Amino acid sequence: MGIQEDLEQCKNRAEHEGVREPLMDKKNQSGEQDGSFAQSSSKESAWMVYLSTFVAVCGSFAFGSCAGYSSPTENAVREDLSLSLAEYSVFGSILTFGAMVGAITSGPIADFIGRKGALRVATSFCVAGWLAIYFAQGVLALDLGRLATGYGMGVFSYVVPVFIAEIAPKNLRGALTATNQLMICGGVSVAFIIGTVLTWRALALTGLIPCAILVFGLFMIPESPRWLAKRGREEEFQTALQKLRGKEADIYQEATEIKEYIETLERLPKARFLDLFQRRYLRSVIIGVGLMVFQQFGGINGVCFYVSNIFESAGFSPSLGTIIYAILQVVVTALNTIVIDKAGRKPLLLVSASGLILGCLITAISFYLKVNELAVKSVPALTLTGILLYIGSFSAGMGAVPWVIMSEVI
Repeated sequence: MGIQEDLEQCKNRAEHEGVREPLMDKKNQSGEQDGSFAQSSSKESAWMVYLSTFVAVCGSFAFGSCAGYSSPTENAVREDLSLSLAEYSVFGSILTFGAMVGAITSGPIADFIGRKGALRVATSFCVAGWLAIYFAQGVLALDLGRLATGYGMGVFSYVVPVFIAEIAPKNLRGALTATNQLMICGGVSVAFIIGTVLTWRALALTGLIPCAILVFGLFMIPESPRWLAKRGREEEFQTALQKLRGKEADIYQEATEIKEYIETLERLPKARFLDLFQRRYLRSVIIGVGLMVFQQFGGINGVCFYVSNIFESAGFSPSLGTIIYAILQVVVTALNTIVIDKAGRKPLLLVSASGLILGCLITAISFYLKVNELAVKSVPALTLTGILLYIGSFSAGMGAVPWVIMSEVI
């Protein structure tokens, strides 16, 4: 909406009408034109989109591995390195500080060196971080490694969904973007499960596996066509788009739309941070940023980082609890990728938010009963129910949907 309003305010209205007309005409010419994106998603051509998405979401899996590392390793790390509870708490939480810095710098990095370049930067930080954790003999190396993996997480959190949204055809965009959250959950779940049988140093080495796949996979997939077009690299843009849509696919319409959209943006005044607070953008900013704020302040990191300790404090087996938690998280997130384009964004968010509230209440009640020694035998079951309801509800909506809505409204 903001782009249309800016165009209407331009002096030469006829010129901009000319920019929009081809988009209008081509979208309404024939059934073949309307189905161009569907055709480009045929079995013969969609494999490169799927391969590129798989390589990109290895970054999401690496994200999840970083997030899930601290929960199953707490007791072992504290014992081996003689850490106090406060020192381990710093180790666990410093990840989010690194992620915050990574998220802030990810946009300029992705715009300057490309989406693939940004993925390489994030991978480098994660590799350095995991190696620092593996070789750590004290708290300093441990924290620096955790900080580095957090930075990689922050870059991945922005670049992966943006890259997928830019390479995917419209009819696959919602489902493929949702795989970002699925792979994050997969990384967390695998860390939880194998963390019950591996040492904390060996678990750190497993974090290198998705990074290795990402490093080699990036040599096999094309750069984002939209970024190439924005940088004026016409030949590479055409080649990348053709590679993604298939050798026999007609990319003329899509290529024209991408270039016209970018040209339109180039004609507009250069955006500033304060422009986000203009009235015409305010609704989109509130929706997009607000959902991300609620997602993070809903307590997901606290539950994810210390779920093993939560179960142990409630008197439930931490190993069994984390395994059940991990399996449920993956199953619900996988189902979410199937229904996200059918059920709609808003219904999923409403159901998810309701479940989060109920899950938190049940968990809070269970610990209230424990502290006051009321119905103590019911505490483990109530805690398990509350935590599983919480993570199931988060995975059903608040985990993936805000990322999709952010790309659609802003």
